[in-house]
Amino acid sequence: MINLSMFGFKALWSPYLFVFLLLVIAGYFYLIHKYQSKHNETVTKQKVYFILSIAIIYIAQGSPIDLIGHIIFSAHMTEMGLLYLVAPIFLIIGIPNWLWKKILKPTFVNVFFTFFTKPLIALIIFNGVFSMYHYPLIFDFVKTDNVYHFLFTNVLFFMAIFMWFPVMNNLKDRQTLSDIQKIGYMFANGILLTPACALIIFSGHPFYATYNDPVLWSKAMELCVSPDLLKSLNISGPEVLNFMSAREDQQVGGVIMKIIQEIVYGWVIGYNFFKWAKREQNGNKIDPISSNPLLLKKS
Repeated sequence: MINLSMFGFKALWSPYLFVFLLLVIAGYFYLIHKYQSKHNETVTKQKVYFILSIAIIYIAQGSPIDLIGHIIFSAHMTEMGLLYLVAPIFLIIGIPNWLWKKILKPTFVNVFFTFFTKPLIALIIFNGVFSMYHYPLIFDFVKTDNVYHFLFTNVLFFMAIFMWFPVMNNLKDRQTLSDIQKIGYMFANGILLTPACALIIFSGHPFYATYNDPVLWSKAMELCVSPDLLKSLNISGPEVLNFMSAREDQQVGGVIMKIIQEIVYGWVIGYNFFKWAKREQNGNKIDPISSNPLLLKKS
């Protein structure tokens, strides 16, 4: 193993991303301060959740985890789990309802968001794009092209927000699923994500050339390390930094992704189950989706 500091501060800590995310936080607090009123209240918990979501995004894509994720597949899957299964949850619940309404007020945004947050569409698109991303030919191509890597990872992040929105948002007019349906929705999510993880875990050989071919690995590393610096380091390939074989690393990555998925999905299922049970216990058996104007229009 060698010292990661040799890759430089920029590669390790992504200062441009750090500044951008600070500006996002500043913009969030500016909007809260500007529109804060008795009707536009933002509780401390929501502010904490929003900052936590931004911190998780930075940990996944701005900390050394991102650099290590270009070297070790298991680190890449840790990054995927944090970025797509954890951060969007805190982002959604960290934005107060009144701010969501302002975001969704423009007609185009409303139509676009309404379509992509329809449960079945959100379910299929996120899991389909995630599985497609980890198809070896697509994965190796995206991992070695700066533009496509940027586009693919960011599109997938928005797809993750759309996927989580039906079960995590608190907007009364956006409740397209009842509590019990939300539980079924999460079970379906888990089922759809399982085949991709299973193929990665139980494969008899390594899938991804960007983690075992020195030429493609070097090209992938150029996404976060300057080519001149990389050449000066005289590193032969990822095996210099990885104590596991490419196949073992791939299997561990699949296991990590599955563990993160089970923990997060289990928590969301438990959260919605107890919310449903509490409503039943209090005698409030009104289905929250019965007052959804988006659905009433269809009836």
